[in-house]
Amino acid sequence: MTEKQFVRGNEKLARSLKDPELAQRVQVIREEMSAVDAAYGASLAAVRKAGELTQNQMAEKLGVTQGAISQLEHQPDMLLSTLRNYLIAAGASSPRLLVNVNGAEVAVAL
Repeated sequence: MTEKQFVRGNEKLARSLKDPELAQRVQVIREEMSAVDAAYGASLAAVRKAGELTQNQMAEKLGVTQGAISQLEHQPDMLLSTLRNYLIAAGASSPRLLVNVNGAEVAVAL
């Protein structure tokens, strides 16, 4: 029986990316992820701006620093409870998510 040698993830990735076709696919995925992250951050900032709040004002309402608000507006994911608190601090009433499932729109209360 041959014993497998452990390969660190970064080393495995570096080896894999030597394949030009795979490297191109990874680059496309990274660009798509970056675009989604930018849209997400812009959406949260738009909610805050609709509430006519600066990052400093939002931070004060949530009891955090302005830097924490900036990070929150640019992080790729968060807890639903954090999103709910952010939306309420921005002035939203009855925040909810609207999803489309098999053509039916379903509202999920936060």
